[in-house]
Amino acid sequence: MTPYEPVQQGRSVTLALCGDVMTGRGVDQILPHPGDPRISEAYIRDAREYVRLAEAEHGPVPRAVGPEYIWGDVLKSLDAASPAARLVNLETAITARGGPWPGKEVHYRMHPANLPCLKAAKLDLAILANNHAMDYGREGLADTLAALQGAGIRTAGAGASVVGAFSPTPVPLRGGGTLEVFAYGSPTSGVPESWAASGEGSGVAFLPDLSLHTADALLEDIQAAKQPGKLVLVSLHWGSNWGYEVPAEQVTFARRLIDGGADLIFGHSSHHVRPMEVHRDRLILYGCGDFIDDYEGIGGDTSFRDDLRVLFLPSLDPATGALRHLRMLPFAARRLRLARASAEDAAWLAQTLTRVCSPFNRRVEVRDTWELHLH
Repeated sequence: MTPYEPVQQGRSVTLALCGDVMTGRGVDQILPHPGDPRISEAYIRDAREYVRLAEAEHGPVPRAVGPEYIWGDVLKSLDAASPAARLVNLETAITARGGPWPGKEVHYRMHPANLPCLKAAKLDLAILANNHAMDYGREGLADTLAALQGAGIRTAGAGASVVGAFSPTPVPLRGGGTLEVFAYGSPTSGVPESWAASGEGSGVAFLPDLSLHTADALLEDIQAAKQPGKLVLVSLHWGSNWGYEVPAEQVTFARRLIDGGADLIFGHSSHHVRPMEVHRDRLILYGCGDFIDDYEGIGGDTSFRDDLRVLFLPSLDPATGALRHLRMLPFAARRLRLARASAEDAAWLAQTLTRVCSPFNRRVEVRDTWELHLH
């Protein structure tokens, strides 16, 4: 395997990709229309306690904040990057109805009146094939789909039937062309099998396993979507919360999808950023980490630095889908908003990612004291 070197010539299509966005629980409580704070977790029963934990860690958190607050410094960076499309993995039901899914330990929902916080980021698409989209049942999923549609935000990976969940979502790209987005959820990330969309029932695009047989079953649709003027992105919600090791089955699965026509693999579920590779000139992001949540002050293993969040800005060749360049902008979660990461934190991320990407013969460098670049 030869080292990847970015290709600069010609027009590029730049995408903005964020990992897990969780606007429920503590985040919902600081927005203008907080929902019912009661939650059914083992140790915390009031979502406002997550706000207090964040305050104990980093200082006072304002209440009834504007829709831009939680994004912090990200919005200026997004506007400056001028991406052709903005995508997030949304791990929050948008509903005031329904009860928490039985047997699940953690549930996220945001009051529908707080939807402007998602519109503030000018999102083009929210991925719902994950282990929180149905935290408040099929009623909650229906409300989520309707709320996002009403806000002009497309969805992928969930629907009223198996056809809607598994079908690609076309996203018009600024500057021309289309991004076809497929999104799937794996039980390795905690997606319950009971959430699988069926012929007549709503749910998510559920993958029973990460075998080559399952990958091959997806390729017909992927290849059909790969038409002139179209790029194909596959979103995969998979894997455990912690750790840098990428299981062999994920590597084999992702590469098979690339070999079969996908242009980019957008993986997420882990609380921190995981390795990435370039296979046949196509980018594979194995884990993009959390982006927006209420995890400040909850403790746990701090060695992974899950307080550091990354905005991924891959630039692709619009004709072939080949990766031309990957910029990564790091932010730090402080007072339930995102602030530009320090030079020291950027350096730590670059060193860590270079170490964990070494099995894939990739390295990450810092430019201008803050930006990270893949090589």
